[in-house]
Amino acid sequence: MLTVRAPATSANLGSGFDVFGVALGTPADVIRVERAPETRITVTGAGSQYIPEDPDQNTVGAVADALDAPAHIKIDKGIRPSSGLGSSAASAAGAAVALNALYDRGLSREELVPIAAKGEAIVSGEAHADNVAPSILGGFTIVTDDGVTQVDTSISVVACLPETTVSTRDARGVVPGSASLDDVVATVGNASTLTVGMTRDDPELVGRGMNDSIVTPQRTALIDGYDRVHEAALEAGATGVTVSGAGPGVLAVCHDRDQNAIAGAMIDAFDSVDIESRAYQTHVSEGARLYPDRS
Repeated sequence: MLTVRAPATSANLGSGFDVFGVALGTPADVIRVERAPETRITVTGAGSQYIPEDPDQNTVGAVADALDAPAHIKIDKGIRPSSGLGSSAASAAGAAVALNALYDRGLSREELVPIAAKGEAIVSGEAHADNVAPSILGGFTIVTDDGVTQVDTSISVVACLPETTVSTRDARGVVPGSASLDDVVATVGNASTLTVGMTRDDPELVGRGMNDSIVTPQRTALIDGYDRVHEAALEAGATGVTVSGAGPGVLAVCHDRDQNAIAGAMIDAFDSVDIESRAYQTHVSEGARLYPDRS
């Protein structure tokens, strides 16, 4: 038996729609795998009652099939589904890392990214890698058709998760089909600024580069209380605030010293519109960690 801790992620980061992603120090899924004649899946933890255990309908089932690695797979969910924190991606990423090791397939972490993305397609309808890439590789990742670029960084963040849901399919449905040249130019500039900020561990540059006028405004409309939370986080010291992935999670970038104040302000802002929430004070962190059974 092998165990993997697969971290939550935040994708897009505002200006990097379907391209940027970061691994978060917390929360995380824990996936345990054991060889078996055929794949069986057991799910426990946060929101497990909404996650199918049928391998044909679960992200890890697609991963096991792609690796030709049947197993009994136990998923302990630390990341709530429909949170915007890469819940399905973490399970797929963790299963890919674990099954690759269990069956000694010899694939690199980079080679596992498109395999884990096949699992993501079960949920979103398309094999996007912007969440699975950071969950596998850690740090800040840039996903393109040519592959994945990864940068180690330790930027401080607060991820605030309200007790509401937004489905990935619904969030993709509001993405505009076109954009003005001015908006595209501005977004490219912001994305470039964010990337430099990640390489420098500079939360000011990262926050400044999160601004986006193309996709994010459409998605904020799906999140009750977003404008209040956005404003409250900035007033408490956040250098940048945006929707985490498809939402409803909200991500704030900040200096370490401001984490606690920002977390409290975001929770209070959601509470002002009668929505309960919780905040994770964490950092951009490592990818999936493998724990071999030493018994």
